[in-house]
Amino acid sequence: MKDLTEYPDAHLRVFDRPPLPDQPSGTTIYLIGICGTGMGSLAGLLREAGHEVSGSDAATYPPMSTRLEEMGVPVIEGFDASNFREPFPDLVVVGNACTPTHPEASRARDLRLAQASLPEALAHFFLRHRRSLVIAGTHGKTTTTGMLIHLLRESGHDPGFLVGGVMLDGDASYAVGTGGHFVIEGDEYDSAYFDKRPKFMHYMPTSAVVTSMEFDHADIYDDWDDYRDAFREFASIVSKDGVLALNGDDPHVRDLANYAAAQVRSFGIEGDELDVRATNLETVAEGSRFNLEIDGADAGTMLLSMGGRHNVLNALAALTIGLSEDLNVETMASSLASFRGMKRRQEVRGRVAGITIVDDFAHHPTAVRETISAVRGRWPGRRILAAFEPRSNSSRRKVFESEYVDAFTGADMVFISRPPFRHNDSESNFMSVDNIETELTGRGVKSAALDGPDAVLESILDAASAGDVVLIMSNGGFGGIHDKLLKELATRQVTP
Repeated sequence: MKDLTEYPDAHLRVFDRPPLPDQPSGTTIYLIGICGTGMGSLAGLLREAGHEVSGSDAATYPPMSTRLEEMGVPVIEGFDASNFREPFPDLVVVGNACTPTHPEASRARDLRLAQASLPEALAHFFLRHRRSLVIAGTHGKTTTTGMLIHLLRESGHDPGFLVGGVMLDGDASYAVGTGGHFVIEGDEYDSAYFDKRPKFMHYMPTSAVVTSMEFDHADIYDDWDDYRDAFREFASIVSKDGVLALNGDDPHVRDLANYAAAQVRSFGIEGDELDVRATNLETVAEGSRFNLEIDGADAGTMLLSMGGRHNVLNALAALTIGLSEDLNVETMASSLASFRGMKRRQEVRGRVAGITIVDDFAHHPTAVRETISAVRGRWPGRRILAAFEPRSNSSRRKVFESEYVDAFTGADMVFISRPPFRHNDSESNFMSVDNIETELTGRGVKSAALDGPDAVLESILDAASAGDVVLIMSNGGFGGIHDKLLKELATRQVTP
């Protein structure tokens, strides 16, 4: 983790921050970057808890701008120091996209207003007096968090939660809840310009999960050792009275047991000496079916309404924490079968002219590979046309170039949008989509490197035929390609 004093602008990053206001409701709170997924959800939580919330963003855009408006949260479009006027807010939450010279972040610092990062504010207002259940890991965090929320709810609890996606059940990404649990997706990205610790280090975990570990966020972490150390420190802060659930199929995750004070429980499919195991795994029309073993004893058959080995691991993670919270196994079994999943996680957006359009958030090579595999298992015998937008800072790095080639070989056709070169990119470390296209073509996979979502759209329309599955992967909007594709397919004659 980075030492703030080593930054050339350390004088702007290291400063005395007034303590956060400590009142149950009525605090005036201003969020810089309020339309982001995490910040918007935090705004909703704070508003639901009775605080006076407002904020700003460079551009107000749906769906978050619409949701904020529905909540009665005022949003200023555009960042400007003059947005801070008397009476000043009791607290300013600074989004992690803000730099030290951001006009509003700088003004808040100059005025010596109380400031916090998103995870710091979340912990301060919602986690201190509850059982904090934190889901961490490179992959699978969002789905596992959604599953655990669903298991708790179906078992009669009313947990608070914050998840980095939208649950299809209830169309929600947050809730204050009235119960003793708070379930939180534990992101390893940094917290704020004045706090470079991973977000999950703020969450005071009573119990926690680590789903997987693989180098990611190359814009934040120097190398694998740097990344791994963050998870080792996270493992060490899980309460000694709680449970740390580790993916026993992943040797890097298993190693975290050496750093834990909490009771360690392992889950998996293939690992040795697993405490919670899935056996007789099979893909069925409804999703996935497997037998659950707990400490070597058969605990019955589980039906998961999602396909893919990775989602079975996600389910095992949620079940392991559910067991530690004394949830009934039979109730959890019926709950898994009724879990509808998360938006943008193998979400079927529509079927037109015999073509199925699937949306997924995958942006890391491993997530791309696993998603293609899961889609292949769900729709066997059908052509898979994979479209990909390398949008995140990490996904555009050259370090992942060869891994993307391996990941996409599971598709029948691949369409990749060339990422724009940004101010924080470097030529030597910038991924070449054209190189990926060349390598895939050499392996017999039809592929195309294209300039933007509109070009990807046209190429898919030219190539798609009845029976195909179009899998669209991006952690952003991809230029609205999903709805455009559905609309165009409805009006064009698609070759049968």
